[in-house]
Amino acid sequence: MARDVLIEIGLEELPARFIDDAELQLYTKTKKWLEENRVSSDNVESYSTPRRLAVLVKNMAEKQTSIEEDVKGPALKIAKDEEGNWTKAAQGFTKGQGLSTDDIIVREVKGNSYIYVTKHIEGKSIQELLPEFKSIIESITFGKNMRWGNETIRYARPIRWLVAMYGDEVIPFEIAHVATNNITYGHRFLGEEVTLQQPAEYEKTLKDNYVIAKAKERETLIVEQLSNLEKEHGFEIPVDKELLEEVRNLVEYPTAFVGKFEEAYLEIPSEVLITSMKEHQRYFPVHKNGKLQPYFIGVRNGDGYHIETVSRGNEKVLRARLADAEFFYNEDRKQSIDFFQEKLTKVVFQEKLGTYSEKVKRMKQIADRISEKLSLAVDDRKKIERTAEISKFDLMTNMVNEFTELQGIIGEKYANHFGEDKATSQAIKEHYQPKHAKDDLPQSVIGSVVSVADKLDTIAGCIAVGLIPTGSQDPYGLRRQAAGILRILHNEKWNLTVEELIDIALEVFQASSVTISEKTTKELIEFFRLRTVYLMKDAGLEVDVIHAVTDQKIGNIFVSFDKAQELSGKRNDETFKPIQEALVRVLNLSNKVETNESISEEKLETESEKKLYARYLDVKEVYQNQLMHNETKLALATLAQLSAPIHSFFDNNMVMADDIKIRNNRLALIQALASLILPYADLRKIEWKQQF
Repeated sequence: MARDVLIEIGLEELPARFIDDAELQLYTKTKKWLEENRVSSDNVESYSTPRRLAVLVKNMAEKQTSIEEDVKGPALKIAKDEEGNWTKAAQGFTKGQGLSTDDIIVREVKGNSYIYVTKHIEGKSIQELLPEFKSIIESITFGKNMRWGNETIRYARPIRWLVAMYGDEVIPFEIAHVATNNITYGHRFLGEEVTLQQPAEYEKTLKDNYVIAKAKERETLIVEQLSNLEKEHGFEIPVDKELLEEVRNLVEYPTAFVGKFEEAYLEIPSEVLITSMKEHQRYFPVHKNGKLQPYFIGVRNGDGYHIETVSRGNEKVLRARLADAEFFYNEDRKQSIDFFQEKLTKVVFQEKLGTYSEKVKRMKQIADRISEKLSLAVDDRKKIERTAEISKFDLMTNMVNEFTELQGIIGEKYANHFGEDKATSQAIKEHYQPKHAKDDLPQSVIGSVVSVADKLDTIAGCIAVGLIPTGSQDPYGLRRQAAGILRILHNEKWNLTVEELIDIALEVFQASSVTISEKTTKELIEFFRLRTVYLMKDAGLEVDVIHAVTDQKIGNIFVSFDKAQELSGKRNDETFKPIQEALVRVLNLSNKVETNESISEEKLETESEKKLYARYLDVKEVYQNQLMHNETKLALATLAQLSAPIHSFFDNNMVMADDIKIRNNRLALIQALASLILPYADLRKIEWKQQF
């Protein structure tokens, strides 16, 4: 008879950021285990709170599904001797499968005969298999692990109890000297130790002990409570999705409450107040008519008992933080930008790359060269220079020292206070963008140029001194910053290649004390190429198309995207097949034979090669002009005009003619055609045949 299975891992409080992924791992690994072990069930449900990860399998079968499996043996000519008797090879094969030669059947595979047996594999009882759940629990990975006591296991937090039940039976195994049983625990302060009789009781039993085991249910409760408080007080409570998900993973039984702080603190920039509430205290800020109000919403891990006392305690904690922020804000504004700039000369950015002041000097040079390449207006170039020069001053302020999340934001506020141009102040904030994959991009060209200069300096410098990211290790966030540069280039549509940017950065470093080798250039190009591949894959483009476009040269990133999208659309276009075949045929031949000869019109013998050469001359200038103006769709259409004469040329001419002069002239024509095609993409790398 089918029974439910419950597995619960009881832990010391998990970091909120680990919980969702750990729950997903437990769920997917359980599903995979059921499939691989041929165990049927009705449904799988997962649960998570700060103190537990759990999975409930409904109506798990009593045993594995039995199967019959055909097992292939040696070829018939080996399995039988000349007299038609089974050889030792056949006998050994059948014996190894627990059968005899009487069970042999013969089948043909690709014209050859082989012996087979059909083997019956009886399903094991579920009691034999369930202890394997131990390996599922041990295989869950976390962003950061720890060891405790004398244990060798590494886990996010110490395991304190294990529940493993098949119906009313305990599944026996042990992890880190914690043995499984049927005892779980409710809320740390409001609940109690509970003995479970059946897995199906799990969710209700925990709820009776002030634990809501489903994360989504806790989230829904929090949202409902926020909505009720909005109606009750006339508030507007913007719900930040990331904050909501974090808060739901900090509590087992959520109860929202209202707190208040003094209106005088509203004189501090709202970003400071909101950061203090959200990042430090995990509170929801309160607005009214779009303006920040002197209130906050907290979520207690427990019921509503003495909630007023809880609210007052949280108010006291926040008041202390805001008092610090007010002090820092007032003290910082008594100084000057030059005061903070001087401090940058004493702070090391990276020991081999110098101080932040030295980094800023390189940023100015890189930004100036980018501005020159882009032919920006003189006024913009002056603002870019000033922005780069003072871009890091706020790192030395008391406010950013206390609230690191506000770097750039405080820079803008203080720059305005110290009388800087508003465009420069805005660009100080923007140059940190994008901070992550989904973050906003700079809105101004000034912010965009300085952002690219800053990130490029960090990437080129770190790779030059050997700090190349490996595996998950990327302490300077180089991958994220490279993606940021590429996103800005794509968004701004600058006519500037990635390779040109790299050259700019390396020229600046070459003029400093940092040694640049040929290896550094190659490593930088490969680093950016891999980030380009990642972004293109994320945009839904196929890997082979991406490699066709980027392997030779990353180029202008938005043009490379356009080329890849254009070629991706041609994969399933039947009318493009003869064009693709013609162009790929040229590339294949050009790759095999090289010549230094130039095309001689007098040596063109046949009508077909003369027509191909004439068409080549017709399209060459038009095509190159289209590429120069980033007209990728038109450029591919122009290349397509070569298709018919290329096919005619190959149909009517022997390229490797006996006459060496004719041969070399034809090879020169092939090379010339290839030199037109390759700047668009190496079409040989696209798996065209799979698409037709």
